Amino acid sequence: MTLHADRVTWNRGGNLVVDGVSVQPEPGQTIGLLGPNGSGKSSLIRLLAGFAKPTSGTVGLDGDELASLKRRDVARAVAVVSQHADTDVDVSVAEVVRLGRIPHRGTFGADRTADDRAVASALAHTGLTDKCERLWHQLSGGERQRVQIARALAQEPRELLLDEPTNHLDIHHQLELMTLVTRLPVTSIVAIHDLNLAAMFCDRVMVMREGRLVAAGTPREVLTPDLIADVYQVRAKVTDDDGLTIRFLPADAN
Repeated sequence: MTLHADRVTWNRGGNLVVDGVSVQPEPGQTIGLLGPNGSGKSSLIRLLAGFAKPTSGTVGLDGDELASLKRRDVARAVAVVSQHADTDVDVSVAEVVRLGRIPHRGTFGADRTADDRAVASALAHTGLTDKCERLWHQLSGGERQRVQIARALAQEPRELLLDEPTNHLDIHHQLELMTLVTRLPVTSIVAIHDLNLAAMFCDRVMVMREGRLVAAGTPREVLTPDLIADVYQVRAKVTDDDGLTIRFLPADAN
């Protein structure tokens, strides 16, 4: 059984930020969380990660409620990549990636052989092996995002949660990062703004508005001109000649 949510609601400080949303990914799928700013995507990621407890409903992992599990046990199965990551300490790429091994440290310390193997595998998966000695502040934005994904992979998770990982990246690095995510041997849930990236890379998408789920299914089923107009308040032309493509239209276009 994969990470899942059953009718979760989160009332944060009197503000209903997630309202009765269920998430049931199949193992190995890439799920895109879509919606305008303030729709609840990042809040849902926080609930799925166990960073916050739902007001009602449940988040589960392998048949157990997430809140009942030890944080270390959750971290061995679920890794999170946030929007922003920085440090004042100029550590190397390898040192950042090795942080992902913290959940696997036992009473008597780390298993150095297992850690080295996991770090090497994570670096290889993300194409960073030849950059392992580079310092963090020497990296581009796209490289830093790949390092954060490598750190998450070093946890050896089955589930990967990414909160708008393509923000502030140029088109080349957006495509590179989403290609990487979809090729990883994990179940991924990605909060993302770009509808075309979601159409290209996600097996299924979930569209949220004001904390509620308004549509879910494959990109072809969900990303229609009517839904885009309703949720995003913009006009769009959707074509499916060589893959699904969404072209946004000016307000005064005929």
